[in-house]
Amino acid sequence: MADNRKKRGGADRALIALSQPHEVRSWCKKFKVTPAKLKAAVKEVGRSSKKVGAYLKLQKLRKGDRALIALKQDYEVRFWSKRFKVAPAKLKAAVKAVGRSSSKVGMYLMGAKRKKKRASKRK
Repeated sequence: MADNRKKRGGADRALIALSQPHEVRSWCKKFKVTPAKLKAAVKEVGRSSKKVGAYLKLQKLRKGDRALIALKQDYEVRFWSKRFKVAPAKLKAAVKAVGRSSSKVGMYLMGAKRKKKRASKRK
């Protein structure tokens, strides 16, 4: 967005002006973030909208990635196997059944443990 209406070029449109409330609202809407997060991103990487967009996207990916199980990483398989107290093969089967979300895998494995306990009590 242009801050100075006499300047008619793309260079000014690609910059985020935090001093302009209408620009802050517009960029927040575009990036789907709060004004505080937008201001923090501008402070971190500068006023370029491309850099701010890439930074915010990276932050969202990092936040969501913490709860995913990566089976290609041996240390993650060991970590999640210890966490859920199951063998790596069972962990891999659970991920295949319900997806990479650690919460879904945990619920799936807890359900499997409960079924085993019920079956052993019935015998």
